[in-house]
Amino acid sequence: MTVNSSHRRSESPPAFEALRQVLGQLARAAIVPRAGAALAGSENVVRGELRDAVIAEVPAFSTSHNPQVIPALERHIDEHVSEIRRLMGGGEVGDFAFVRLHARQRAEQRFPLEATLHAYRCGQKAFSHWLRDAAVSLAARSRRREQAVSAVADFAIEYTNAVSTAMTSEYVAHTRALAEADGDLRKELLEILLGGYDESDGRVAQLLRRAGFLEQRQSYCVVVAQSANAQEMESRERAQRIARAVTDEFAGTSIRTLAGQRAHLVTFVMSAARRQSGWTAPQAALADRVEAALRVLGPAVLVGISADHPSTAFLPRALQEATSALEFASVTRRVVQFSRLPIRALLVHRGADFVRSTPPPWVAAFVDADAKQDGEIVRTLRAVADADMNVQQAARALGKHPNTVYGRLQRIAGATGLDPRRYRDITELLLAAECWRR
Repeated sequence: MTVNSSHRRSESPPAFEALRQVLGQLARAAIVPRAGAALAGSENVVRGELRDAVIAEVPAFSTSHNPQVIPALERHIDEHVSEIRRLMGGGEVGDFAFVRLHARQRAEQRFPLEATLHAYRCGQKAFSHWLRDAAVSLAARSRRREQAVSAVADFAIEYTNAVSTAMTSEYVAHTRALAEADGDLRKELLEILLGGYDESDGRVAQLLRRAGFLEQRQSYCVVVAQSANAQEMESRERAQRIARAVTDEFAGTSIRTLAGQRAHLVTFVMSAARRQSGWTAPQAALADRVEAALRVLGPAVLVGISADHPSTAFLPRALQEATSALEFASVTRRVVQFSRLPIRALLVHRGADFVRSTPPPWVAAFVDADAKQDGEIVRTLRAVADADMNVQQAARALGKHPNTVYGRLQRIAGATGLDPRRYRDITELLLAAECWRR
């Protein structure tokens, strides 16, 4: 990459004023612009020294598995050598566009900023020696030589400060932009997966395939979470903390997470291999593995988990299951799996509103009779049901005489027209009682 030499003073940010002042000192010492030519013969040497120093002192370069990291480092060293020669040859301080471009590339590679800044500090040492040798050769008298050596040392410091400032500001800005773009993609994926999609839509299929959501032999489940104090979910920071905690919990596992916030709930699509091939045994249920991991979140977070599903087409249903499971969660039972909910509880949960809106004619008399006896009617029915319709055993459990229990059952039959000694009728009565209790 070539460095644009047509820099104008007005393009240089105020933060680089110290670097311009040092160049002015070098010009008054007659080092600039003569140093530009004096440095030409030793460019290759300083390039090699700097490359070796960076790789030896900054482990991130040698441990990176990205094959582009070292070639990018070598190109960037060439750019810095060319830029220093240009400045020492009388060029104006510019905006370090080549540094900003390199910062964007490093951000896209997820290469740590601190490693690049450490490399710049290594460069300061190498450039100081390179510039000092040139200054000594150009300064005829010893006094001028001391001034020149001091000035080039200041130049190396200010140059490193300038490029570090440019690198940091651009890296942070680009990292933020990448995070926002990544967040937009995650949000779009989450909406597609949970809202349902048309399988004939080529764009959607391509997006899901690129994100790995159309791979075979995968299991999927949906997790929804919220703070035990629901009002806290109005805080974006609280939702983000929950999302980070769950994502971090699965970071070192084979379970993949896609997180986002929907309707004041933190929502996750979880996926993992159901089996490696058609010849291997299936893995443990994904929902079971997820539940075990999510118990570490602490008492302040409530979680609902859907059942396992074999493809992304079932995720809208999985979202309904996870949301229903969350409604059963409490401080004493923080993590709830939909597949482990009792059928009776699910029936009451889904049908209570319908029963209360259009109740059978006998319900009013039944509820009124139970209220007048402080709940004894329903307690008696539950005792009979728990005793498998054995009135004698139910009476012992209630601490009552069997005739008392028989009398209550007769009064219930008279008020409702249903015989609580029949399984079908007692089931109907107990379901009605649970619907009214919700």
